[in-house]
Amino acid sequence: MIQLIVSVILFFVIFFGIAFILNMLLRKTWLMAFIYPFIVLIIVDKIPMGEYFTSPGQSFSKAFSELFSVNGWDIIILSSGFLGTIVSGIVIKFLRKSGYQMF
Repeated sequence: MIQLIVSVILFFVIFFGIAFILNMLLRKTWLMAFIYPFIVLIIVDKIPMGEYFTSPGQSFSKAFSELFSVNGWDIIILSSGFLGTIVSGIVIKFLRKSGYQMF
């Protein structure tokens, strides 16, 4: 149970930070929220990256079948990472509205 709490906080903070930096540098507020499902797919599957280019049909079908076999605890942890990207977008929007030009 403690590992779940630490993992949820860690994923939230890591993806909040990554999304915040990407939003700040690229000025695309919701970019990381759109990229996050692909990152989850890379985290969950055990397929080498090159196979997505050499045999995409087989790789994606295997990846999605492994994605749907994820247990509940992993879904909670991965959802906290997605929540971190969403909160990062909201914070960036708020900072831009408050007058911070570099954001």
